[in-house]
Amino acid sequence: MNVIIFYLTYPLLWLFSRLPMAILYVISDFFYAILYYLIGYRKQVILQNLSYAFPDKTDEEKAKIAKNFYRHFTDIIVESIKGFSISEKEILKRYTYKNPELVNKYIKEGRSIALVGAHLANWEWSISLPLVIDTKIFGAYNKLRNETFETTLKENREKFGVKGETTANFMKLMKSNFENKVQGAYILLSDQSPHVVKTFYWFEFFGVKVPVHTGAEMLAKKYNLAVINYKAKKIKRGYYETEFELIAEHPTEFENYKITEKFLAITEKNVKEQPENYLWSHKRFKHKDRFNEWQEMQESKQKTKS
Repeated sequence: MNVIIFYLTYPLLWLFSRLPMAILYVISDFFYAILYYLIGYRKQVILQNLSYAFPDKTDEEKAKIAKNFYRHFTDIIVESIKGFSISEKEILKRYTYKNPELVNKYIKEGRSIALVGAHLANWEWSISLPLVIDTKIFGAYNKLRNETFETTLKENREKFGVKGETTANFMKLMKSNFENKVQGAYILLSDQSPHVVKTFYWFEFFGVKVPVHTGAEMLAKKYNLAVINYKAKKIKRGYYETEFELIAEHPTEFENYKITEKFLAITEKNVKEQPENYLWSHKRFKHKDRFNEWQEMQESKQKTKS
């Protein structure tokens, strides 16, 4: 059945991706109207997230951000589909890199890199990173139920040189690379909400105490990765500029969780600069009331160990 679904839908997606961007944005406008006015896709989640993040903004201001988010969200969908057929020339025209020399400096020194980022502006077109970074690029992705689609999507995301690996196997990949002295840069999007039972640390994000991903920091310390943040900024419709910012040159010099805190502070600042371009449809604050529960779980684990 998965194969049948693939052969029925993939040719349509491919043909869709071959359309000029101007036409794709007309289609995006159509789906924006459907999602925003008719379906109201996750509207309550989006408005609730904005209320947590911007308590000082008026309802009208938050509603405007939400509306602009929907416009950007449908643009991201068509831009992601465009990725199936976008050329190297076009993606470099539409997705520019302000200072890749910062990353390449550490590459020349023989270092591997943790590229941490957020679901901000357009993160899908970061598949073009190998075109400006002078090392192998590795990215984690969530395994799809439809294995045929997963294989094709993986091949598409790797067409400029990114090596994709499932989240479940990503740590094994890193271990193998370092055992075999394979240098590389690892894309780690770390801004969304982890499972509470898998959480090691909580910190304030937009003033709300939430569980946070600490994997990037732990891996950076284990493998001595230079930690560099990458921020995509929307310049205008269909055009983005990515800027790199050093977080930690020598991660073991930082106290535990300080790198994570610094990343979250940078992410919060970047989101505030372009709030309509952040992925507010994700339930980022869904565990905010479970901190006490998490503390009790940790205490229970400690008692079990002792």
